[in-house]
Amino acid sequence: MLSQSDKEEFTMKQALEDIRVLDLSRVFAGPAGSMILGDLGADVIRVEAPGGTDSIRDWWPFVDNESTYYLSANRNKRAITLNLKKASGKKLFLDLVKNADVVIENFKTGTMERLGLAYSALEKVNPKIIMCSVTGYGQTGPFAKEPGFDPVLQAVGGLMDVTGQPDGEATRVGLPVVDIMSSLYTVISILSAIRIRDLTGEGQQIDISLLDVQVSSLANVASSYLMKGNVSKRVGNNHNNIVPYQVFQCKDKPLMVACGNDRQFQKFSEILGMPSWSKEAKFKTNAKRIQNREELTDKIQKIMVWKDANEWFTLLSEKGVPSGPVNNVKEVFEHPQVQSRKMVEEIPHPTLGKVKLVRNPVIFSKTPISIKKHPPLLGEHTELFLQQEMSLSKEDIDQLKEEGAI
Repeated sequence: MLSQSDKEEFTMKQALEDIRVLDLSRVFAGPAGSMILGDLGADVIRVEAPGGTDSIRDWWPFVDNESTYYLSANRNKRAITLNLKKASGKKLFLDLVKNADVVIENFKTGTMERLGLAYSALEKVNPKIIMCSVTGYGQTGPFAKEPGFDPVLQAVGGLMDVTGQPDGEATRVGLPVVDIMSSLYTVISILSAIRIRDLTGEGQQIDISLLDVQVSSLANVASSYLMKGNVSKRVGNNHNNIVPYQVFQCKDKPLMVACGNDRQFQKFSEILGMPSWSKEAKFKTNAKRIQNREELTDKIQKIMVWKDANEWFTLLSEKGVPSGPVNNVKEVFEHPQVQSRKMVEEIPHPTLGKVKLVRNPVIFSKTPISIKKHPPLLGEHTELFLQQEMSLSKEDIDQLKEEGAI
């Protein structure tokens, strides 16, 4: 048991303060995962080749030559450059592995092996190392060496086929949701591996496939097919299994209404001034409402245009019926709840003065998360890191530069 003084000291720290992560990943899924680890206190060292290897730095829009896309996935990290194709660069990396806990990489399957940096090589240097590989299709299987990008995995993994209007084309979700979900699984798996290492003293390799993540996210669509043979079809903003659970156009803008049960539908009907609907045989139960979806939707829509979305929201909220206006991103950050929860942090940046970033959504009562480090510039900490962490002299560093290793 911890003493009271030990507890007080412990509450001043974050969960991963003694964990060092070497982050070789690029674009979003890997970097977003390592960013969360950094938020939780890990010392995340972002490793790129001299000249840069992360295409996300080139993605529009920019603020004074800094990509806002890059800024969204790289807070709470330091950054160094290493050329892993050079013998001296690879030696430096392996020296870093000796004192690291986690390596994250998302090169194409087989790249780490070609570099001589497969898990088996890292394990020889540090038996406790945890290596997490994040790829489009995983380390095994006939598609293992295919490149994997979020929209492609949305397509291959079935998400696009169930997204969009019934008479329209399959539609990509407007955010990189497969990358985002994969970043969360990356963190979950690494935390689990750290826990196992605490118990056994052994590290391990983790294989995260974006396709696996997307297939696992099919949820009720998957179970409906696997157990019933039902192939879900696009229903736009409607729900395959619940009615009304959809968007209605109001006087000014759309409103999402989610009547999750018959009781909520009864209240919804009363608010619309049509209490008889919840007593009619064709609308009384969800099963019947599904059968009569078009008729009910048309009746509801004719009434919803009478008021603004926020007027309806207020009325529905008072009766406990879930709803919410369809907001654009400007309206999201002006939302009183988002502002009350302080979802935006403004932090110093070496070239931009200050930048506004969305905070980590987790709130701890005793170990609060904050943005302590700005998203780093390419190789921003290389020289200082090599001097302080690797005890290299200026002459050593100059030699590495001349060799093209950093």
